[in-house]
Amino acid sequence: MQTRAYAAVAPDRPLEPATLVRRETGPHDILIEITYAGICHSDIHTVRGEWGQVSYPLTPGHEIVGTITAIGSNVSRHQVGDVVGVGCMVNSCRTCPSCQIGQEQYCSNVVWTYGATDHDSTMTQGGYSRHIVVNEDFVLAIPAALQGPDKLAAATPLLCAGITLYSPMRYWNVGPGTNVAIVGMGGLGHVGVLLASAMGAHVTVLSHSHAKYDDSVMFGAHRFAATSDPETLPKLEQEFDVILNTVSTSLDLGAYLVTLRPNGVFVELGLPSQPLTIPAGSLTSGRKAVAGSCIGSIAETQTMLNFCADHNIAAEVELIEAGHINATYQRVVNSQVRYRAVIDASTF
Repeated sequence: MQTRAYAAVAPDRPLEPATLVRRETGPHDILIEITYAGICHSDIHTVRGEWGQVSYPLTPGHEIVGTITAIGSNVSRHQVGDVVGVGCMVNSCRTCPSCQIGQEQYCSNVVWTYGATDHDSTMTQGGYSRHIVVNEDFVLAIPAALQGPDKLAAATPLLCAGITLYSPMRYWNVGPGTNVAIVGMGGLGHVGVLLASAMGAHVTVLSHSHAKYDDSVMFGAHRFAATSDPETLPKLEQEFDVILNTVSTSLDLGAYLVTLRPNGVFVELGLPSQPLTIPAGSLTSGRKAVAGSCIGSIAETQTMLNFCADHNIAAEVELIEAGHINATYQRVVNSQVRYRAVIDASTF
């Protein structure tokens, strides 16, 4: 079927209106009429060719919420009329060690929602469009508590930003008695503050300046520190059990590792263009670790959505029309969006 969309046609040109041809709904497929599509900074990196070679035209978007309008003959998990979501991946090999333990996000042949080769040899195209066809195993149920008026758009970024923060928090046992630092309070970081606070942790925001102090309190942070002050990190020596870095700029990791308690972990979530440099003594002094994390499995993403519904958690969003995508991209790059931009898909 044909559907309206926006696509990038070159790394140095604005996105423009396009028409996509979606595959016919197969036996295990679900056809979704998209209601909202989130703008993630990774969309911008990708379409501008900053993360490697891209095949154009490319429709980005991996934060997708909509309503099922048709299902394949063998679909059992969802029904027509259900409100559902699609995140960063739409398929995997199903047989590798990662898939076998339910960690398909680490499958060596994972099929990302856009810019990847699917099992039918076609290139995937993302959520900046009116419709999408997805295998039922990669479609998520949006809980009723996240579907209310003015809530669904705010739930959309949870499909990437939410699971990106939730998964490492669960893996490293964030909860009551845990001191957590969130580095950066942007599109990712503010969701991290909401989640960590709801889990019962003591939450500190480490931000470059004091500009977002009031917002950090609103989101549930217990403490705020400006890293532009050279005295900030030394004063926080051995304060944190877990540090979650959401920014994509290069940091002085040695300075941040000083703030970890023994056995603490610094978790890299952003993707800076330069390699990380880690002073060995910063690790050996206190048996500290630097680790990375990438989204979560489909099952864990569903658990995250249910958690957010139970705790009334959703992103702080700006709703935009499709014609404003290019201007919004620049505002995202300039850190001027508070805190995630979501596209009204009816405007494609």
